Amino acid sequence: MNLKTKITTGFLAMLLLVLSIGGYAYYSLRQLDRSSRDVLKANLYSVELGLRMLRSLDQLARQPLADTAGTAAFTAALRAESRNVTEPGEQQVVNDLQRLTQQLQQHQQHQQLARRAAAAGQSSPLGISAEAYQLGGLTYQMMALNTDALNRKTEAANLRADQANRNLILFATLAGLLALALASSVPEAAVQPLRKLTAALDHATERDFSASIPQESHDEFGQVARAFNRMLSQLREYRTSTAAELITERNRAASIVNTLDEGLLLLDEHRTILLANPVLCELLGLPAEKLLGRPAATVRLENDLLQAMLRPLDAPNREAAVADAPLLHISQRGEEAFYQLAVQDLVSFNEATAKTEFVGHILTLRNVSDFKKLDQVKSNFLATVSHELKTPLSSMNLNLRLLQDERLPAEERQRVTQSVRQETQRLQRMVGELLDVSRLDSGAGIQLDVRATDLADVVRYATATVQAQLDDKRLRLDLQLPETLPAVRADVEKTTWVLINLLANAIRYSPAGETLTVRAALAGPQVQVSVQDHGPGIAAKHHDRIFQRFAQVPNQAGYRGGSGLGLSIAREFITAQGGRLWVESELGSGSAFHFTLPVA
Repeated sequence: MNLKTKITTGFLAMLLLVLSIGGYAYYSLRQLDRSSRDVLKANLYSVELGLRMLRSLDQLARQPLADTAGTAAFTAALRAESRNVTEPGEQQVVNDLQRLTQQLQQHQQHQQLARRAAAAGQSSPLGISAEAYQLGGLTYQMMALNTDALNRKTEAANLRADQANRNLILFATLAGLLALALASSVPEAAVQPLRKLTAALDHATERDFSASIPQESHDEFGQVARAFNRMLSQLREYRTSTAAELITERNRAASIVNTLDEGLLLLDEHRTILLANPVLCELLGLPAEKLLGRPAATVRLENDLLQAMLRPLDAPNREAAVADAPLLHISQRGEEAFYQLAVQDLVSFNEATAKTEFVGHILTLRNVSDFKKLDQVKSNFLATVSHELKTPLSSMNLNLRLLQDERLPAEERQRVTQSVRQETQRLQRMVGELLDVSRLDSGAGIQLDVRATDLADVVRYATATVQAQLDDKRLRLDLQLPETLPAVRADVEKTTWVLINLLANAIRYSPAGETLTVRAALAGPQVQVSVQDHGPGIAAKHHDRIFQRFAQVPNQAGYRGGSGLGLSIAREFITAQGGRLWVESELGSGSAFHFTLPVA
């Protein structure tokens, strides 16, 4: 049963009860009115007629045989009483009254005749007034019958009135109880589901979509409950999907922020710390728990790095202060690092005011240590190149002056000429390296002429080129080239340059009288070429660094190499040909440089 039917049924029940009480009250009043009317018409009227008859008899009592007017009044009242006989025995009394009245009338007629006879000298009859006294007794008897009936009917009416009152009280009580039951049940039936709906809505507004409404009925509220529960189910699904998306995006953003190699600090408009990524926490030396939610002005008092980061925010011209801010020098894990500060304002568009509002600052520390080191390396490179250029030029200048002396013997002149030639080759090699680096940096790439090449020819040409240096340091060269070595796909010029560079480095770092070994062997689809020396060796931590541009690793004697470009260019050449260049070395055990080239 739906709620509308329940409420309608309740109101109809109340209306039926009110109509029943009203109908019963109307019926009871009608009965009482009818009884009172019957009493008035039947008994009270008879009593009134009896009184008339008694007044007539009183009049007759003075002249019972002569007063015909009183007899007429009595007869009229008796005639009316004969038409109003309602009680048992009353008809017999009326009949007796009528009989005696007729006798009285006859006696009165005889009295009149007697009067006229007396007037003529005749005697009058006696005892003619006895009927009048008998009529009085019968009249009282008739009135007593109606009076008793009147009292009896009045008592009966009173009993019926009392019963009607009790019935009305009973009906009113039942109506009141029913009204109370309806007043307590119908509103509760309407309000209780509303309370459940309100409670569920309160939970929903607090983002708790698990508080559904029990479906206890099939009325309108049951339909509302089913619709509301469907909505909650859809909201849960939407919230789950949205929450999953938000969590995914938050995790993605957190991963991006946490994996940044830059320190990141986020401040709100009141300079309260909202975010500090792990890099910045490590630089500040403070965990995130001691940073998040705290005013930056408080934290800066106990942290010098944060004090330096926030200093440009207090400057009148912040852009200029940030631009002129020096690099922040930080010692980290025993190494020196340099960080550059960047400050950016955060703004947000407020749709309510249709204005862009300031919401905070984002400060970043970018690690520029590599650029700082590169700048230092370039400075060192310029100093080294200047020294490297100055040394052969000074030697050439001195040798040229010696050649101008005509007294110089021929053997000495030949030695001086050979020295000038070596210094010239050294200058050419350095200039060539600089040109190669310039081409690589310009993006022009490496121009290769790849063809099938016999490595034995490349080795022979390279060793012939450095033979003078080998002889100068009394170094022996051990060549291990198998006769069955297959041809390789390589650029002859670039590969020869790489091998000469590796031999020159080996000669530079090898002690006098040692042996250099050059070997080649098939290694799968490639041929591996190795140059091994017995120099001081290279520490493992420098194995990758020596192939970087401008990198120089001092040996135990403190000697620094050339420009720091040779190995970098050599790796570029080998990699461009599809091979690989690497080193195997330990301090005190010499070094072995290997490169591979694909088989033709």
